[in-house]
Amino acid sequence: MSQLFDQITDQLTNADRTIVFPEGEDERILTAASQLAAANIVTPVLLGDEQAIQQKAQAADVDVSVCRIINPRAYAAFDEMVKAFVERRKGKVTDTEAREMLLDANYFGTMLVYLNKADGLVSGAVHSTAETVRPALQIIKTKPGVNKTSGAFIMVRQNEKYVFADCAINTSLDSQDLAEIAVESAKTGELFGIDPRVAMLSFSTKGSAQSEETEKVVDALEAAKAKDPELVIDGEFQFDAAFVPSVASKKAPDATIKGDANVFVFPSLEAGNIGYKIAQRLGEFDAVGPILQGLNQPVNDLSRGCSAEDVYNLALITAAQA
Repeated sequence: MSQLFDQITDQLTNADRTIVFPEGEDERILTAASQLAAANIVTPVLLGDEQAIQQKAQAADVDVSVCRIINPRAYAAFDEMVKAFVERRKGKVTDTEAREMLLDANYFGTMLVYLNKADGLVSGAVHSTAETVRPALQIIKTKPGVNKTSGAFIMVRQNEKYVFADCAINTSLDSQDLAEIAVESAKTGELFGIDPRVAMLSFSTKGSAQSEETEKVVDALEAAKAKDPELVIDGEFQFDAAFVPSVASKKAPDATIKGDANVFVFPSLEAGNIGYKIAQRLGEFDAVGPILQGLNQPVNDLSRGCSAEDVYNLALITAAQA
């Protein structure tokens, strides 16, 4: 996996990215932030009580002297942030409600990104996915033409790199959602040096079975082509027909994808989540992510079981997205 992150590090040289970490008192966050700052790759912004952060850092034997530390409760521009938040929520919150919500580190950190005082946010070491994603959807919101954010993983094994999506966010997907995910996943692949060849996955290959589930994927394929006519994409495919050339030549000889797909769009969250974990545990791939796709500005979610290395790597990805 080091090759992937070497590439990202090279991209970020002199890029001057600032990444905010709402969980500034967590030891894993502190360790990763100190390493990022020492390597002069990004400027970490740690949220929390400064004295508590310094004590935790000292106990963990890490140096956060070159990190910025912001305590939301003592933020000089808090009133301005409250006003901007109320305006962004378009009357859905009062001034009093906004003040309370912005004391939540995830809301506060997301507003720093929205106000361009940080380039991206990484959270989830302590908070749930919902607690990380909800402020992003309410404040940063999805790009024009994208109705839902989605969660992709970069699957890495030695020199192999693939994109799997959606593996983390949406429990219910229609054909338009799948089309959006296909287009956004291709963009994610390009960001990390993958020339995207997108396979729309199913339990059927080119009509070998027919059901509502397979028709949804067929419709998604056409919708994705309409969204991006230049996209190299095909389906519906069983995974082997998308990935193994000899199988593709038998099951789908006339397909655009000939067993050489590198971006895989799963038809449901169950399939995507199970698929990436099988590749991770049986195939010994490193799963980098989930990378949240489709947002106007980058916010990414850690697992609560993450390591300091996971934090470091996701911060690099977030900075690259910015």
